Amino acid sequence: MQLELTVNGKHFEKEVDGDTRLIDFLREDLEFTGVKEGCGVGECGACTVLVDGKSMLSCLTRVAQVNGKEVVTVEGLADGDDLHPVQQAFVETGGVQCGFCTPGFIMVAVELLEENPDPTREEIREWIEGNICRCTGYVKIVDAIELAAQRMRSGEEKVET
Repeated sequence: MQLELTVNGKHFEKEVDGDTRLIDFLREDLEFTGVKEGCGVGECGACTVLVDGKSMLSCLTRVAQVNGKEVVTVEGLADGDDLHPVQQAFVETGGVQCGFCTPGFIMVAVELLEENPDPTREEIREWIEGNICRCTGYVKIVDAIELAAQRMRSGEEKVET
């Protein structure tokens, strides 16, 4: 099929097998390696991307499903050297740990904060429960999302690195 989509603000057109998994297309064809494959069966959330602003597991998504849509990976959140507030908060709070699951957590956090700019800690925990981290007890991840929410509400959209 002829695939046409936007990834991280850049338009792509490419002939592909429509059954190709989105994660494989993003990592292998477009070299967006921030998308991680943890389990390959939709259980861990490491492969989460945003499709038209909604989180989607790229290991379970076929490219045919995103034809004509806008996809954002963790690489698409930063503005040059300026990290997105969620990315910056993960760095500052130590929520990154080994880093493998971090892109998925960041992507669901971005969606959460778009929908609910002032979530409680319990709402954050509920929102991220589809993502698995083997390194932490999730406290630093929740701290990071809470910090990002505070900064985004106060208008501190980007933090200089």
